[in-house]
Amino acid sequence: MKLLARAPGKVNLCLFLGPVRSDGRHEVVTLLESVSVADELSVAVARGGSAVDEVVCAGVEGPNIVSGAVAGLRERGWDAPAVRVVIRKRVPVAAGMGGGSADAAAMLRLAAAIAPVPAAIAAELAASLGADVPSQLVPGVSIGTGAGEVVKRLDALGPHAFVIVPQGDGLSTAEVYREADRLGLPRDAANLASRHRELLAALRAGTYLLGNDLEPAALSLRPEIGRALDTVRDSGADHAMVSGSGPTVFALFTGVEAQARAEAVAVGLARRYPGATSAAPVGEEFGAPRGS
Repeated sequence: MKLLARAPGKVNLCLFLGPVRSDGRHEVVTLLESVSVADELSVAVARGGSAVDEVVCAGVEGPNIVSGAVAGLRERGWDAPAVRVVIRKRVPVAAGMGGGSADAAAMLRLAAAIAPVPAAIAAELAASLGADVPSQLVPGVSIGTGAGEVVKRLDALGPHAFVIVPQGDGLSTAEVYREADRLGLPRDAANLASRHRELLAALRAGTYLLGNDLEPAALSLRPEIGRALDTVRDSGADHAMVSGSGPTVFALFTGVEAQARAEAVAVGLARRYPGATSAAPVGEEFGAPRGS
């Protein structure tokens, strides 16, 4: 028996950057949404009665956050048989879409389907793995505060769709944050709190805020992102911006015809930006474990 789960990437509809905390991370206020561009994880009992867990992810070198998730589960008493995890990547790597965090979150969902994992343990482990992991434990819409690890789940937003436009080589999140500091982009605590209140008020009114305080830092490091943004805006998108720390650019389309518009635009953009694809917002059911 093999279990599968999709690990949807995310976009940041808004990301407001605040001051540096005592732990070296920045305070943020961000509105995140899971999208249908997703990795897939499969988990099966390790072959030959092996006592060693194995994580396989073709094309991705170095330590894998999913290995950290499995090791963290073992340290916290998860007593399932040794497993073999295979990750099939679809979310661009180091692209501001939280692909690694999504994989770790999917692993925690799969683990709970194999052997009990108390919700408090999963939440604590998710936060220890990275600030973006808690928001992706349950795919959908959420507000992230703190360094992103304090999560408030939200209901689905109004009709909309995306075009995701990858930009080739990834960007280091840490490098983008350093550049944001160099450029003086972080808001003070009072300003960040004000933006948080404005976001909550917009959501209560049935809308939301758009914008990314990290976008100028990503553009400073990779000026070609600006050309992609211009191209996406010229395509007829309602809004275009960088997701997270970049370099991925996304186009936002709103209204009842949003998905059809996004699909048509994606076809045109793919001629210049291979990998450009339309995407839909997704929720909890999209990432639920299933048997194979």
